[in-house]
Amino acid sequence: MRHLPHLLSGLSAVALLTASALPALAEAPAPAAAVAPAASNAFTYQDMISANRLGDPQVSPDGDWVVYSLTQTDVAANKRSSALYILSLKGEGEAQKLAISEGGANTARWGADGKLYFLSGRSGSSQVWVSGDKGATATQVTSLPTDVNAYRINAAGDAVAVSLAVYPEAPDLNASVARSKAAAEVKSTGQVYDRMFVRHWDTWSDHTQNHLFVQTIGADGKAGGDPVWVTKGFDGDTPSKPFGDESEFVFAPDGQSLVFSAREAGKSEPWSTDFDLYSVAVSAPGQLTNLTEANPAWDTGPVFSPDGQTLAYRAMARPGFEADKFSIFLRDMATGQTRQIAANWDRSADGLQWSADGKTLYTTAGDVGQTRLFAIDARNGSVMPLTGEGHVGAFGQTPAGFVMSVDTLTSPADLYFKTWRGREMPRRLTNVNPQLANKAFGAFEQFSFPGWNNETVHGFVIKPANYVEGQKYPVAFLIHGGPQGSFGNSWSYRWNPETYAGAGYAVVMIDFHGSTGYGQEFTDAISQHWGDRPLEDLQKGWAAAQEKYSFLDGQNACALGASYGGYMINWIAGNWSDAFKCLVNHDGVFDTFGMGYSTEELWFTEWEYGGTPWENPEGYQKFNPANHVQNWKTPMLVVQGDLDYRIPTAQGLSTFTALQRRGIDSRLVFFPNENHWVLKPANSLQWHNEVFGWLDKYLAK
Repeated sequence: MRHLPHLLSGLSAVALLTASALPALAEAPAPAAAVAPAASNAFTYQDMISANRLGDPQVSPDGDWVVYSLTQTDVAANKRSSALYILSLKGEGEAQKLAISEGGANTARWGADGKLYFLSGRSGSSQVWVSGDKGATATQVTSLPTDVNAYRINAAGDAVAVSLAVYPEAPDLNASVARSKAAAEVKSTGQVYDRMFVRHWDTWSDHTQNHLFVQTIGADGKAGGDPVWVTKGFDGDTPSKPFGDESEFVFAPDGQSLVFSAREAGKSEPWSTDFDLYSVAVSAPGQLTNLTEANPAWDTGPVFSPDGQTLAYRAMARPGFEADKFSIFLRDMATGQTRQIAANWDRSADGLQWSADGKTLYTTAGDVGQTRLFAIDARNGSVMPLTGEGHVGAFGQTPAGFVMSVDTLTSPADLYFKTWRGREMPRRLTNVNPQLANKAFGAFEQFSFPGWNNETVHGFVIKPANYVEGQKYPVAFLIHGGPQGSFGNSWSYRWNPETYAGAGYAVVMIDFHGSTGYGQEFTDAISQHWGDRPLEDLQKGWAAAQEKYSFLDGQNACALGASYGGYMINWIAGNWSDAFKCLVNHDGVFDTFGMGYSTEELWFTEWEYGGTPWENPEGYQKFNPANHVQNWKTPMLVVQGDLDYRIPTAQGLSTFTALQRRGIDSRLVFFPNENHWVLKPANSLQWHNEVFGWLDKYLAK
């Protein structure tokens, strides 16, 4: 579930990046008191839902400009709209909305020549467009008979690689399109499958795969000629489904070949994580060379060094384990020799970027509740953190430093500029949510305690936004999903801890064994131990928080969680039933044995439970919440999305059935048009109304 595809009051993200310590929240014991009414300017879930969302920053090759997307929400109309904005990095005026956004524009990418490419559906399907005047006007580049879902422009600007959904057995692109049209005209609705995936994430298979095609771009800026189907004959998707993008394929510097990451589908796709890197020449379509065949685990994210001689990529070591550490490897393209760098760095690398001189690799990684930017020496593998607290979501390089998207528990993403390894405070570039400036957020603190095996475990405590010294407050005890995930110092538009603080609740979050950012051994500790080690951490963390923070009303708390967090809610119901006044379970696992046959990504259950259900039934039953329903007694709110194929609807219905059959106060909130996440504005509003209504019903204020 990690594959899913996840707070200092009065301090900006700039300050958080350089802060060395957080203000203490612990205080002397205080008598219980009535909770003050919510602050009139407290940050609320209505504020969160309607907030603007900055994303996908892209720095121009000369380092003078950054283009980013901005998504705005119209809650009343139940829709979101996105536009592209451009900002001078020389401080020349405010960010401007690009004119090309009026026709719909996304996935903006700079060409090496400074032209701005993007995807748009303005011509009736998603195609590649280009602007030579920084978004004032645009020319259509591709005119393909089907949607472009990802693309790359080569360094010379004379070719484009596109990913298209096609029937892999079709002889050519036109035949694939003809088959798609014919399928749409069939009157019967039965679907026939001979292999899995039958469905994935929130979509039933339509038998197409994502394949790569290359077209030549002429002097007029338009792609022409028959597109070359370079991955013809390959049985698999690139980019991968459901969340892959152009980071999974790249042109070689000379533009004559591509390197891409993909997994062969065959009959084993749902239980395999064996993604390999393949090389294919544009002049030899279908003739693929597997560059990482020796590694049976995940290889991805290829990026060429500036001189084209070295390919950097990320790789896992253990097949079948999606939450393994992503290590960094370098391949000499002339000799094929491969070596790992920073082998002793116990963090999992995100996407890689080369420095202009080819001596350094930059990446982000989770690190003890933060997500930092790191510099890695490509020669000796030494690692240096470049940022402090907060979550660096994306970054780009300029001749003078970095442009970074930064968010925290109290700040949604904005852009900041940081000089190379400079110690001065980063400079804020954008303020896309000025309406939040006067909102009251809850102050937070990270704390630690001895958890399972007496090992150090970390957590966060957040004060209510209306905090008054000497009072006690009801508590929202949030449990993250994954389970290989983290509730760290970052912003969320779904499970946002500050919305609970704004409603007058204190918040406690524990990064139990299995969480990411604390070393791979810590992450590994949860596999085949879903119900014992993390539960012990949660119990000890809850006790430690109450002992340290006197404003927590330990007898007036509710536990909430989604995905694995929802599993843990069910497990708590049967194994820690006296801890909380109420429970909230969003898309949580009820029957681990049933999950082994009903979830779509079988590699997940088979790794986490120690094999297949018939090979190791004990592993599926050892920590099965369904086996402890006789102990359930705590009121529970159950939320389920019908398009959730990761944790299918029957799991949520079974939870609700068990509660109702035992006569426990319970409520089911069912979203027929949502997947594992609740994304639509009106549904998000309803979700929060239901969840906060449930807390208000059971927790005294």
